[in-house]
Amino acid sequence: MLCGESSLEGGHLLSREYKKTLHACYLGFITQAINNNLAPLFFVIFHDKFGLSFEMLGRLVVLNFGTQILADIVAVRYVDRLGYRLAAVIAHTLCGLGLISLGVLPLIMSNTFAALTISVVIAAVGGGIIEVIVSPITESLPTPEKASTMSLLHSFYCWGQMGVVIVTTVCVWLFGTEMWYLLPVVWAVIPLYTAFKFLRVPIYTLVPKGQELSIAELLRSPLFGTALLLMLAAGASEHTMTQWSSVFAEVGLGVPKLIGDLVGPALFAFFMGVGRTIYGVWGKRLNLRKVLQAGSVLCILCYGTAVFANIPLLALFGAALCGLSVSLMWPGTYSLTSVRFPRGGTAMFGILAVFGDLGASVGPWLAGLASDLSQRSVFVQELSLNLGLGLEQIGLRVGLLLGILFPVLMLIGLRTLKTQTLEADASN
Repeated sequence: MLCGESSLEGGHLLSREYKKTLHACYLGFITQAINNNLAPLFFVIFHDKFGLSFEMLGRLVVLNFGTQILADIVAVRYVDRLGYRLAAVIAHTLCGLGLISLGVLPLIMSNTFAALTISVVIAAVGGGIIEVIVSPITESLPTPEKASTMSLLHSFYCWGQMGVVIVTTVCVWLFGTEMWYLLPVVWAVIPLYTAFKFLRVPIYTLVPKGQELSIAELLRSPLFGTALLLMLAAGASEHTMTQWSSVFAEVGLGVPKLIGDLVGPALFAFFMGVGRTIYGVWGKRLNLRKVLQAGSVLCILCYGTAVFANIPLLALFGAALCGLSVSLMWPGTYSLTSVRFPRGGTAMFGILAVFGDLGASVGPWLAGLASDLSQRSVFVQELSLNLGLGLEQIGLRVGLLLGILFPVLMLIGLRTLKTQTLEADASN
């Protein structure tokens, strides 16, 4: 069944058919979770075994999301011509090849950072395309509650992240750090299977051809500009914590890796998945904008707890609970924007993804940079001596402290969006 050939008739048959498409989209977000969260679990190994600095590790995060941004931009222009089906197959195949490379290239190349860079870039190209196409494919399905469906879709990113953290951490604990390179190859099975699945599922159109808003029309809207600000803040709020929580637990708090990853990143993903699943089930009863405001305030408190708590488990719990606070930021911004721009089409989702990835890359990189720079500060060095904490421990806390800026930016954006929406409604 080709894109554009599906109708909304057929009752139970249609329901059964579009659920196959929805399940493929779920796997797409699990693939994206593997892409974004597997490599950071090896950051301590890369730091200890290959001598990569925190800034270089942060640069890998920038490369991942920076490449996804470029892929987003290209996909916005060409996906409609290529077709969702072929784009989905190419995207998931690239993700699989990138993960295989992550396990193989560092073993055969003398320049480990170059090997990691190549692997990250290949997978990130696929991930960027996934971000552009999976949400509009889901939005096009004949589901009754669009915002709830979108939130439930994004919850699979969380369950995928949780699975990646738990399985990878336990495997490293059981078999040792020397066997880390086998894990990316095993995880590559999921995107390769998903590529095969997208060959067969029905694909629907989001906006009839010729009726989509142009990129220029979208960018001329101040309200859409605010939505882009929200996406930037959402990506940075979420990924500054997720990309550094594993290193923060082990180095910043001195917690054993097994416990740190399970209580930190895994519990973060659990809380984020719970938040998205709850909204996916009961979202129609809740005011999405107010929920996002409450989440932003909670996010500020969670970053503060992670940075300033003297008890390691309390700091880890603050980092984990941050998952609940950011759970609706990304899908919620998608849903708010879709309501205001029903003819936004692929371009709208693609541009939103660009700014989400921009936040997801800049946030963790700035945290890594702040961490490295702070360790050269005389004040931080004296603070390290006075508190009896290692210089790297203090540095990582300074890096995460920077993350508080992003939920503050989210609050400002939500307030602006409310004002703009009221003004737009009054003028109509």
